[in-house]
Formats: sequence, structure tokens, C-alpha cells
Amino acid sequence: MAHLARLLQFSDSTLPIGSFAFSNGLESAVQTGVVSDPESLLAYVDLILRQTARMDGIALLHAHRAALARDHEAILLADRELFCRRVGEEQQLMLTRVGKKFAELVIKIMPSPALERWLADIRANATPGCLPVGQAIALAHMDVDEAEAFVMHQYAIASMIMSAALRLMRIDHLDTQRILFTAQGRVEGDYRAVRDRSLDEMASFAPVFDVLVAHHTTTHVRLFMN
Repeated sequence: MAHLARLLQFSDSTLPIGSFAFSNGLESAVQTGVVSDPESLLAYVDLILRQTARMDGIALLHAHRAALARDHEAILLADRELFCRRVGEEQQLMLTRVGKKFAELVIKIMPSPALERWLADIRANATPGCLPVGQAIALAHMDVDEAEAFVMHQYAIASMIMSAALRLMRIDHLDTQRILFTAQGRVEGDYRAVRDRSLDEMASFAPVFDVLVAHHTTTHVRLFMN
């Protein structure tokens, strides 16, 4: 029971690591009319979850396996490979800023030599510090299996977007919870689709999302950092 409770704690959208400051491109999607109602919001979340599984999810799985094997170099490789594939300054900022905060928080809660070593490398500019990699290290230390770690990561992404939607759109908590519940139905399929992929196979074709992220850097009025 404690295992499940701690897993829920690290997937909570109120975890104080700064994710509330990011919308994962939703702000621009709303401004440009790509997202305008619950149906289009569900389609947007579905897109993000698919993209995230095939990028961040693969890095998380490899970092989790490396953490279990105590292979620090393999952890750093997953970190670098993910950072290089996340195009756009704001996407890279989100991954690394929240990733560092996550590591700092977890170390305050529980001792983890592997996470402390990774955080030291971040501070020394030896590795970017992407959030999924930090999550993988922490969860491996807690004996959370890779499938559970993948589910937690995907849930946290969807929850972050729903939190932003409540501040950006005319939408209520009932709709956002319905969308979140529906979106989680794809997680097992996404895990099965990526669990055997190599780091070299990390890729996602989502041009609309990439344009929205680029658009956000030029907007003058905005609530979120991306």
C-alpha cells in the first residue's frame, strides 16, 4: 500500500516542481483556435500523449533499466538523446527546469545516491537533466517497475495539460476529468508500442505541435512559460 501511495504522490499535479508554469503548447493552441472546446482539447491531449510516449517515454524506459543496472553512463546517454530530440527552446526549458527541481525535491524526501550523482552532473553542466530521466532514476530506486513508471509519467503530462486548460479555456472540472479519464485509456497501447524501441528510434511526427510551440515564443501576452 505504501508503494502505491508514494507512486501517486510523485504523479500528483500539485508536486512542487514548477510544472504549473507550463502548458505544453496549449496556450498557443487556444490562441490560434486549434483547441476551442472539450472535443478538440481531447484530440490535443491525445496527440501530446502519443508524441510523449514515443520520445520521453522511450528515454524513461531506457533510463529506468540503466538505473536498475547501476549504469550511470547509460543514464546520461538517455538524457542527452532526449534533449537533442526535443526541438524548441521552450520544450527544452520545460524538460530541464522541471527535471532539476524534481531531483532536488526527491533527494529531500529520500536518500538516492544515483539521483544525487545525476543532480551533481546537472549542476556541473555534464548532462541536461530531463524530467523523464529523473523520474526513472527515482522510481527505479523505489522498486517501481518500468510499466508503472511509464504510466505515472504519461498521467502527469495529461494532468498538467488539464490544469492549464482550466485557466485558459471556458471549461469546467467535470469536462477536464472526463477528458483525463478518456485519455488514460491509451496508455497500455502506447507502452506496448515503445517498450522495445531503442534510443535511436525516439521520434515523433507532430508538425502542428512544433509550430504551436514556436508560435508561443513570439507572443506578447501569455500566462505560461510554454
